[in-house]
Amino acid sequence: MDGLVDRIGYFSALILVEGMDIDFLHKCALEDSVDRHQFATTQEVCQEMDKLLLTLGDIPHHAPVLLSWALLRHTLCLDESSQVIRRLGSIAIQQNAFQYMTQMLKALGSGGNNCTASTARMCIYGLLSFVLTSFEEETLGEQQHLINLACEVFAAPNLAELFWDTEPTTGLAVLLDNNCGMFPQSMAPLLQLLSALISDKSTAKKVYSFLDKMSCYTELYKHKPNDVLSHEDETQWRRQTPKLLYPLGSGQANIRMPQGTYGTVMPTAQGYLVRWHYSYSGWTIFTCEIEMLLHVVSTADVLLHCQKVKPIIDLVHRIVSTDWSITDCLLPITSRLYMLIQRLSSVMNPPMEVIASCVNTLTVLATRMPAKVWADLQHTGFLPYSVTQITGIVQSISAEGMQAGSYGNLLLSIERPQGKYSVTTAFLRLVITLVKGQLGSTQSRGLMPCVVFVLKELLPTYHKWRYNVYGMREEIGCLILELIYTILNLNLEEESQGSPPSLQAMCTHCLANTEAGQAIINIMAIGVDTIDTVMAAQPSSSGSEGSGQTLTQTIKLAFSITNNVIKLKPSSDVISPLEQALTQHGTHGNNLIAILAKYIYHRHDPALPRLAIQLLKRLAMVAPMSVYACLGSDAAAIRDAFLNRLQSKTEDMRIKVMILEFLTVAVETQPGLIELFLNLEVNDGAVGSKEFILGEWSCLQVVLEFIDSKQQGKYWCPPLIHRAAIAFLHALWQDRRDSAMTVLRTKDRFWENLTSVLFGELPAPADITEKSVLETCAFTLKIICLEIYYVVRGSLDQSLKNTLNLFFDKKRYEYWSEYIKSLVIYMTETDTDGASTFLEFHKLISAWRMFLVLATSYEDVMHLCDCPLRLQLLHDVLEATKILLTAPLSAPCLRMGSMLATLLLILLKQWKRVIVNISKILDPLDQILESLSQSNQYFMEKTKAKIYSAIIITIQIKQLRVSDFPQYSQMLLTVCETIHNEAIVLLDQTHHALTTDSALFDDKDSMETDCAPRLQHKDQKDGVCVLALHLAKELCEMDEGGDQLVSITRTVPFLPAMLSALELSLRVKQNLHFAEASLHLLLSLAKTEQGATAVGGAGVLPSICLPLLSVYQLSANGTTQTLGSSRKSLDAPSWPGVYRLTMSLMERLLKSLRYNFLTEALDFVGVHQERILQCLDAVRKVQSLACLDEVDHTVGFILQLSNFIKEWRFHLPQLLRDVQVNLCYLCQTCTFLLHSPKVLQHYLQVKNGDTIPPAIVPRQSKPAQTPKKQQDIERDEMEQRAVLKVQSSLLRILSKTLAAIRHFTPDLCQILLDQSLDLAEYDMLFVLSFTTPAFDSDIAPSFGTLLATVNVVLNMQGEIDKKKEPMSLNVIPLTSPEETKSLKALLRFTMENCFYALISQAVRYLKDPSVHSRDKQRMKQELSSELSTVLSSISRYSRRGAPSSPAAALLLSPSNKSTSSTSKCPESQEPLIQLVQAFVRQIQR
Repeated sequence: MDGLVDRIGYFSALILVEGMDIDFLHKCALEDSVDRHQFATTQEVCQEMDKLLLTLGDIPHHAPVLLSWALLRHTLCLDESSQVIRRLGSIAIQQNAFQYMTQMLKALGSGGNNCTASTARMCIYGLLSFVLTSFEEETLGEQQHLINLACEVFAAPNLAELFWDTEPTTGLAVLLDNNCGMFPQSMAPLLQLLSALISDKSTAKKVYSFLDKMSCYTELYKHKPNDVLSHEDETQWRRQTPKLLYPLGSGQANIRMPQGTYGTVMPTAQGYLVRWHYSYSGWTIFTCEIEMLLHVVSTADVLLHCQKVKPIIDLVHRIVSTDWSITDCLLPITSRLYMLIQRLSSVMNPPMEVIASCVNTLTVLATRMPAKVWADLQHTGFLPYSVTQITGIVQSISAEGMQAGSYGNLLLSIERPQGKYSVTTAFLRLVITLVKGQLGSTQSRGLMPCVVFVLKELLPTYHKWRYNVYGMREEIGCLILELIYTILNLNLEEESQGSPPSLQAMCTHCLANTEAGQAIINIMAIGVDTIDTVMAAQPSSSGSEGSGQTLTQTIKLAFSITNNVIKLKPSSDVISPLEQALTQHGTHGNNLIAILAKYIYHRHDPALPRLAIQLLKRLAMVAPMSVYACLGSDAAAIRDAFLNRLQSKTEDMRIKVMILEFLTVAVETQPGLIELFLNLEVNDGAVGSKEFILGEWSCLQVVLEFIDSKQQGKYWCPPLIHRAAIAFLHALWQDRRDSAMTVLRTKDRFWENLTSVLFGELPAPADITEKSVLETCAFTLKIICLEIYYVVRGSLDQSLKNTLNLFFDKKRYEYWSEYIKSLVIYMTETDTDGASTFLEFHKLISAWRMFLVLATSYEDVMHLCDCPLRLQLLHDVLEATKILLTAPLSAPCLRMGSMLATLLLILLKQWKRVIVNISKILDPLDQILESLSQSNQYFMEKTKAKIYSAIIITIQIKQLRVSDFPQYSQMLLTVCETIHNEAIVLLDQTHHALTTDSALFDDKDSMETDCAPRLQHKDQKDGVCVLALHLAKELCEMDEGGDQLVSITRTVPFLPAMLSALELSLRVKQNLHFAEASLHLLLSLAKTEQGATAVGGAGVLPSICLPLLSVYQLSANGTTQTLGSSRKSLDAPSWPGVYRLTMSLMERLLKSLRYNFLTEALDFVGVHQERILQCLDAVRKVQSLACLDEVDHTVGFILQLSNFIKEWRFHLPQLLRDVQVNLCYLCQTCTFLLHSPKVLQHYLQVKNGDTIPPAIVPRQSKPAQTPKKQQDIERDEMEQRAVLKVQSSLLRILSKTLAAIRHFTPDLCQILLDQSLDLAEYDMLFVLSFTTPAFDSDIAPSFGTLLATVNVVLNMQGEIDKKKEPMSLNVIPLTSPEETKSLKALLRFTMENCFYALISQAVRYLKDPSVHSRDKQRMKQELSSELSTVLSSISRYSRRGAPSSPAAALLLSPSNKSTSSTSKCPESQEPLIQLVQAFVRQIQR
């Protein structure tokens, strides 16, 4: 109430003074026309006023009025009123009129330069100017009161500039001139006036110039000195000798008064006051004064000198903070402040105000040159410091080795006992400025002791200190939090491993784990009621500088700090004390969550509730607690308050946005709270099913209003709120809030309102002022995607179907595709690397990507069945990707390009049917690949991989030739260069891994039965190196002649680099995907003779042969692996697969190079003979597809090597014999398994533990509700298909085995016609027995095995002819004539080789002298009988028509190809039958 009464008094006095029109009176007086004033002719009124005003004077509010009236009456020159004038003036002076007006201006101006304060200052300015012009200064009381008032007056805008244009003999200039005459004897009043006269740069320069050109020097002498000559009347002195004015100074810190200087003498009670007429710079005087203080700092005169120095420092502070350009001129003064702080801090009773002024001045200097100020301050010992090096956060928080410095001593010994904290506030502002100055990592860590001191000594205890000044506690708290806030918002560089902790990391850890965090919580827990009480107690004019505003600012900083600490704190399983205190449940109204929520009731500052909600949002995201439970019984009331502010059309927009963002987070993390806000009620009228309706206090009501298309563009629904509302709806859809979604779907025009933004026209990217519109579109697209994805196709709302149909009809696909491309172009043309600059662009493009990806699976729902439209969208995506990845490579463009590359990859796979011109796809991809290949950024690896994958997919769409692909040569060169570089990098990385990590254990052998633990490989199947190898393979297969890649091998040495990396990878059993892809490329390259020559010449065998032992020889525990089964798909990468590929490569090289590669092939088979023999024997134990595949590759290699039997026998005779024996046993095993499908199925079930090999299981699983009978039927069908797949492999192995055996047995023509044949060269392969082949290894292969093989083949041919389900090389039944013909040819080829081996071995027996004649006769009888039976079957089959054996041309040796390839019709098969018949007739003799 007292404050309100004072304000009424202030305004009453000002109104009366303004009513007297003193300014006009002053103007009239200067023009000698006072009679123009309105009171000049109203004698009666003036007399009445005299009588009335003479009754006043009891209270200070009367003083300005009395003074103004006295001035008015004095100016009007009415003699009869002189007594009244004296009395009124005397009363005004006695009531301290000038002190009152000073107090009044301070009170009115406490809220800043508002309209009221400016008007009051202008009013008092006019009054004070006229008073000083009209009256002698000595009659107005103490001069200091006038100066104080003048300083307050000059705070008005433009008054300082106006003052410098006035005459020096009128108005306030009189006050300045009088004080100049007393300088430097009386220094403080002048400096105080000049400080007030500095308002901008121009006035600062005028003040500097004014002091730089002083014309008189005033001194006080108690006695007349001897070195002066005086005038007769002692009114003037003249110096006889020069004089040093500051004897203790030197250089710049001194000033000399020359000989002959005249001075005017003014006798006073203290002695002689002499005003020397001498020109000098006042700034030199100031430097001398500071230097003098430094000399007398330890004497009793220190306080006296401090009184003179403090105004100097305050003036320097004012000038530097106003005009930085004058700083260099003030260097003699500012450079001495560091020493001044150091010396004054160590005296017995330190002058705290002087020290504070010095620190404040250094703070201003630190804004421009923080590094220099920090470096010089370190030498003073004023700031806290550390005597040991800080190495960790724990050490820094413990303050081990840290000293408080001079400031710490001043705080504990002086400020806290006195309750005055000027140095503390200056210290905090200085540290804040230094932190903001971004000193650098080393210097910033030097500030750590200061920050630790604040966190440990100030923050936890400042509220307990003694305070003499009201509001100082809030100011210190606000400064402390401002310092912490500044640190937490620094943009720091990445810290290197092992480096000392940064200020930010230390501050975050300290707040999260020490009592400093609790102090922050205590500030946040002040609550809205306390703030309202403080705000109500302070005057309404205090504006933005009252204690209530300071308290509010402190709490806002506490909110922001807590939010940042939670965000910056490293993730950990252990909950920090700060998080625990934030989320602990207290009694009703005592937990912090409820206090934060109640800040919604605060109305004075909209930022306070907004920051409180932001902190609630952060806690809801990361804290394991229920906000709804914390609110307790106040939950409903708080919800209503939230919704009231959300609904209000005059509410601050940012609060609305923050409320919606909080609710968006709560959808996922706070189920109880979001149900409270959704406020869904059960519809009592619903029958049969549970239906919901919106409650009275449902937030969905407000959200629906925000998204209403009719409300958009109005002031209460700006784009930011629209975006926040759509984001909230997106959260509901993403979290699958079915009840809320169901209610929303039933609302009229919901989908129309939601999607209205998609049908509008957006401005060009360069013209977008509100980027939130892009986010709104992105969230809308995502909601549509979620709705289509989760809702059954036939259950979509009709309204949404209509919207999607409209989307197609209005060509919005084309519009948005073009707009996305325009965004991409704008990004590449805008020179910026800021990730946040294009955040909205990224969100929209990401949503469009999701939209198109979904469209590939829901083309009918989204009306994208139009092939030209899909092709256009595909080309637009490709063009946008090319623009991003071929532009100057900035991080945002690369990230966006990578995202679009993923979309491109998906569209190419799903929409490959719509692509007509493949070259239009390959040309941009080639440009992208060329651009990416020239960049070495690590984060581009994934993007390169996607482009490689896209090229591979495109090439595989249609069989291309080199002539169809103009960019073939350039792309092949780029790919080969990439392979070369990537192989070198992979080699180095693998070497490095071997020196740092232990070897990785890899997946099991294809023939293993025990499942060993598997570890992930270091290389990736979708890595650049692997995909480049696959692309090279595809390009190689396009070139039928193989010339292009072979020619590139001569210019780009990628083969040696690749083989070196392959060798190391095989040796250490790492980089599986690279090894497999490399071998695939080598296989493709070796398909031609030139390519095989290049591969062989590059040293493929040394790189593969010995290292390949590591692939299968040792398991994880170091023991030799046993052959077993694998449940892994054949297509899955595996080390046994690498072995199989190597075997195929050896086969192809030997087939192409023949004798040029024979030595290497023999070396290979010699090194791996154990594995080869073990593999040939494995079919009896394991019938898995992986095992059979390895057997197939091995037998194929042996088949090629069998063409060189003489060289083989010469180099590896024992291995040759072992291979021959194992091949015969393999033939027996395959025949037995093919003869008995039931037994084979049993072995597949029992031995391998899996009815269906993985390669057989269909990709699409059956519905779970399939009836049991149908499941059994499907199961039987899949088992049958599995058996057929294994039988197909067995037949291929059998055919190759017999073809190889044909080379190991004597040539028929030679053994029949050449009597000199050396039988010792050919071993007996089959024993003389005609028993049925068995599965037991104890029973040796015999002639019965070969005969059984013929019978099996004939049975299979019969099954094909009877239209039974045949065996298939592709698992599915044979449908095409080509497949049937191919299978028949393979069977025929198998039978031919079987007969050949049978007859050759029989003749070998008959010609062998070591065989007893009785055995020979028995063989003739048995063989003729068996063959006669077989021949009859063959004759019947041949008459029906049998195909030729095209496989024979592939599998026979070159010498026999011509013979087998001539069999092209049934008649051409007669020679075989005739040969067998002739042989039968021959042995029957």
